[in-house]
Amino acid sequence: MIKRSLPYEGLLHEIVEHDGVLYLGGIVPEDTGLDMAGQADDVLRQLKTLLDGAGSDLSCVLQVTIYVTNLADKAALNQVWKRYFAADHLPARAAVGVADLGPGVKLELTAIAARR
Repeated sequence: MIKRSLPYEGLLHEIVEHDGVLYLGGIVPEDTGLDMAGQADDVLRQLKTLLDGAGSDLSCVLQVTIYVTNLADKAALNQVWKRYFAADHLPARAAVGVADLGPGVKLELTAIAARR
């Protein structure tokens, strides 16, 4: 079982594996000064890196939940999304509007992926 703790929290894991399924906790942008497209690119890059390190990849992502502070920003998010996910490997996805994710954070992502 893979468990990778976030260095700044100590209260949760960024990835937990169970029976070949990877559960990725909330991924937020490292640079909160970016616009939605920049933050989306940051978060999806982190997702790709985490999956690569766990022996998986974006084609194995089964489900994604994205929490956004402004649902009007979904168009910018979708443009970035297309650069990371091929049309024939799209995961199930939900976008949920929330009031606040922290200072400057426009989105947070959780995902479930299979091991490659």
